Amino acid sequence: MSMSSATDSDTAAPRAVGAPAASVWGDETELAAAAVALASRRISKSSDPKTTARPTSELLADAGQTVTPRGLGAAEALRVFEDVIAPATRAQDDPMNLAYIPAAPTRAALAFDAVVSSYNIFAGTWESGAGAIFAENQALAWLVQLLGWPETAGGCFVAGGTTGNLSALVAARQFARNQLGRHPVGQWRLACTTQAHSSVQAAAAVLDAEVVIVPENDQGQLTGEALRSALINSHDVFAVVVSAGTTNAGIIDDLAGIAEVCERFGVWMHVDGAYGGAALAAPSVRPLFDGIERADSFIVDPHKWLFATYDCCALLYRQPELARAAHSQRAGYLDAIDREVWNPWDYGVHLTRRARGLPFWFSLAVHGTDRYTAAIEQTLATTRDVADGIRSIPQLRVLVEPTLSVVLFERPGWDDAAYRRWSRRLALEGQILCIPTLWRCRTVLRLAFVNPATEADHVLHVLAETTVDPTGSA
Repeated sequence: MSMSSATDSDTAAPRAVGAPAASVWGDETELAAAAVALASRRISKSSDPKTTARPTSELLADAGQTVTPRGLGAAEALRVFEDVIAPATRAQDDPMNLAYIPAAPTRAALAFDAVVSSYNIFAGTWESGAGAIFAENQALAWLVQLLGWPETAGGCFVAGGTTGNLSALVAARQFARNQLGRHPVGQWRLACTTQAHSSVQAAAAVLDAEVVIVPENDQGQLTGEALRSALINSHDVFAVVVSAGTTNAGIIDDLAGIAEVCERFGVWMHVDGAYGGAALAAPSVRPLFDGIERADSFIVDPHKWLFATYDCCALLYRQPELARAAHSQRAGYLDAIDREVWNPWDYGVHLTRRARGLPFWFSLAVHGTDRYTAAIEQTLATTRDVADGIRSIPQLRVLVEPTLSVVLFERPGWDDAAYRRWSRRLALEGQILCIPTLWRCRTVLRLAFVNPATEADHVLHVLAETTVDPTGSA
């Protein structure tokens, strides 16, 4: 190429974004701008607490057939999404959504999730996603500090607690197999209580492992003493799953006592902190987690109480090399991958992955960890205020003193139907989302606080005004 032709090429006007594909897709620049504008509108406004699921028949009537040979066009497809599809989903980030474990992503996390999608980063290997993995690892390093683990600890972000628990238990089983030198004569076993998350049972089924149920104490905790008795009577237990904030009641197991027993018996200690692990950042409750620094693996979902977007679970190992031994995959087409760098696909049950930890990292980078601590402490204070306020409402009764940010209470005189009727009515009215749960074999009400925008006085007003009727109808 001559100098003149190179110069002419360098000074030529840049082609429009997407121009090479225009012959297939058409010019999508206006579509992209419209989608970004829609995302901006949603991020900037409050959620609608009245949005809810609708039957398929209603959605089909309003949306019509959306996948067609010739397509709907950008304007119509966006209209269907904004007017029909999105309103048929629950507003997870509404301050009065107190059911299950809701979400409360910062606007920084919401906005940056859209940015991450626009970059379409493959973050399975350092080779393809080094910058993104570097940033994710800085966010993980903060969690490692909270755990009190060595700087060499690490892991990756996976989709959610189910994948996180499964991945950690795969590593635990491989470690036990290497230690034993063979497969056990019977099945591998893992130990937990009935309060463990449902994903633990699911992971056991995938691993073809038997679950050893350890009795909890009167507070619903797994204790070191109970675990010791179970391990004496059960052989080939490769892991113990410990709860650092159960989903149903926010209970934290006896971490220090369990760690001592696990070390004595040579059993892997995995801590499920999917919900409650965020409270490691709150000085007011940090002592409740003493002993967690001795765990072998840990998960926490930033999309729950660390103000990130779906879906995002931080999976961490105190000795990451043990996870690599279990998860690294080998194939001819993978031989060129550098195994000496940090490849997230070596730490979980996955190969393909998006950089799902980046919205969490960006929010941390923008706001700083001090604000995260303040936000978590605020939700803990709101929880205590609501529990105290419920005690002053004559028709309601608190069942358990909150450990973290879950309040269990009941309305004496209501049966199962009354609880469901009350919950459904208030959800449709957009007043509060509070779903009944089972506690010690009876139906009760449960509130989970993860949103610093939730106001205790507002919650208490709704509860006091709507629980008077003996049937839950009015």
